[in-house]
Amino acid sequence: MASATGRFQRSERLLRTSEYEHVAEQGRRVVSRAFVVVTAVRQTTGPSRLGITASRRVGNAVTRNRVKRRIREWFRRARDEWGSRDVVVIARQPATEMAFEELSRQLSGLLKRAVEAS
Repeated sequence: MASATGRFQRSERLLRTSEYEHVAEQGRRVVSRAFVVVTAVRQTTGPSRLGITASRRVGNAVTRNRVKRRIREWFRRARDEWGSRDVVVIARQPATEMAFEELSRQLSGLLKRAVEAS
């Protein structure tokens, strides 16, 4: 569960390159104009975990961090809907122009498609 400050615990984040690689190799990938979502069922029990990637093509540091904050907030609100999964979200430039509601709707739809396909 997220702490009072909204910060993720270490157990709720993908931390190592090997964890990202495992999700990329074993997971299901779904693509939209603004995001790439890759998800895999966790090998161990525990909460769902999130990894976010936003390259410099997305925008400057302020813009990238804003997009990542919005993705984290979406994850906080929706993580209980799909069970124990590892989720990697790759942000693309069009994500910077989205309202939070649209971002949430699109990410939830992508994740639902990925879960149903796996």
